[in-house]
Amino acid sequence: MAPSGKRAPRREELQLELACEWGSCQETFDRMQEFCQHVEQHYKAIVDSETDLPEEEHNCLWRDCGFCSVEGNAEILRHMFFHCYHTKLKQWGLAILTDHSDMGACSVGLHNRNIVPEVQENFLCLWEHCEMSMDNPEWFYRHVEMHAHCLEAKEENVLFCGWKDCEASFKGRFKLREHMRSHTQEKLVACPTCGGMFANNTKFFDHIRRQTSIEGQRFQCSHCSKRFATERLLRDHMRNHVNHYKCPLCDMTCPSPSSLRNHIKFRHSNEKPYSCDYCEYSCKNLIDLRKHLDTHSSEPAYRCDFADCDYSTRSLYSIKNHYKRVHEGDDTPRYKCHVCEQCFTRGNNLTAHLRKKHQFKWPSGHPRFRYKEHEDGFMRLQLIRYESVELTEQLMRERQGEGDSSESSQQNVQPGEDMEETGTPSTMSGNTEAGIRKEGVDVCRTQENTESVFLVLTAGTSAETDSTREGAVMRQLQDTAQQLGMEVV
Repeated sequence: MAPSGKRAPRREELQLELACEWGSCQETFDRMQEFCQHVEQHYKAIVDSETDLPEEEHNCLWRDCGFCSVEGNAEILRHMFFHCYHTKLKQWGLAILTDHSDMGACSVGLHNRNIVPEVQENFLCLWEHCEMSMDNPEWFYRHVEMHAHCLEAKEENVLFCGWKDCEASFKGRFKLREHMRSHTQEKLVACPTCGGMFANNTKFFDHIRRQTSIEGQRFQCSHCSKRFATERLLRDHMRNHVNHYKCPLCDMTCPSPSSLRNHIKFRHSNEKPYSCDYCEYSCKNLIDLRKHLDTHSSEPAYRCDFADCDYSTRSLYSIKNHYKRVHEGDDTPRYKCHVCEQCFTRGNNLTAHLRKKHQFKWPSGHPRFRYKEHEDGFMRLQLIRYESVELTEQLMRERQGEGDSSESSQQNVQPGEDMEETGTPSTMSGNTEAGIRKEGVDVCRTQENTESVFLVLTAGTSAETDSTREGAVMRQLQDTAQQLGMEVV
């Protein structure tokens, strides 16, 4: 929803100014069809002119983009069409902000304004009996919209979604079109400053509100200390801390299906579908492949901008570290051991310290320790993991099925796995609600799709320190877990 008293302009009411930013081109258009046709001419020009390069390599010349296609001509064309679509969304975002001048402006910066998602395959319509494939997102989304527009209502004026394996039904065509965007991932507006894309105006307004000055961000996350301008933004954020899905191959729990898929891909799969054309290197994603390709370049990709400094490197990570170490003096130890309070400049040094000196082990399925910034500015070991009620009940059933009892669990604890002795990350679920309330922490319950999630919310003015709060929660957590016959790992 738009802010109170304001109405977001209708799409058809907006006068678009679609500017081509390919190279030095400055053409502008007011219709998407003409704009896309113009950009396609740039595509034909690069295909005809780059005869000395391998067919699959093309550089995007859209200003502030920097994309390099390694998958062939079809990929660069899809990418260029996405720039057209992205330009239109930014125009809509600009019109909305102009109409709501009280909203302020984005302060993220212009360096990402023309960075668009990688589109590795054509857009495929999975509406029943269709399977149309398109390389232009604008035409694809309009095509899918026509399916909703032409769909005939069943009995009682109910509209059934015709997308593959979807059984959703709606009584209004607007709700159906809104639902179908969950299948196509269509975005409706983009930030004209940073280029971020959003599914609706509400999320766009949230993007602007998140950049409110720190004085206006009154709601603070008790887990990571981030601040937000509204309670709803805080609730949305805290859902990212709650794990709902367990890996079938290990004890790792994840907050979303996509994060679980990524975990399985990187932790349990040996498949590396992306291969280097110049050596035997292979990797699991395109981003790593592009980073690797820089190593085959004879020229360094990054040079230090400071006068009298001739440092250069092929790695973005290395140039950032160079700035911090040499020019910003960022060598202050920020990582502190919560057991002996020894400080370290790097997280991996603290990890080595925890493992060697204190014999800590990270939980099964986790590839590393996670550190959390506290109010004093130091990064310490993250001790709490939040899990949904449903996931906790699933874990309890699995433990009972294995015949584990609380007594045998205590006997089988390995060195470094006991919670109080090692401080390894623990599980905090909805079952600890009563224990948390005893410590005076506000516990709010939200209901979404019949899934209960308990979120720990604190106001930004809380006098209780993070360390005290965590210690109290940890003690209550252990007591509750023992009463339930569970081992806290």
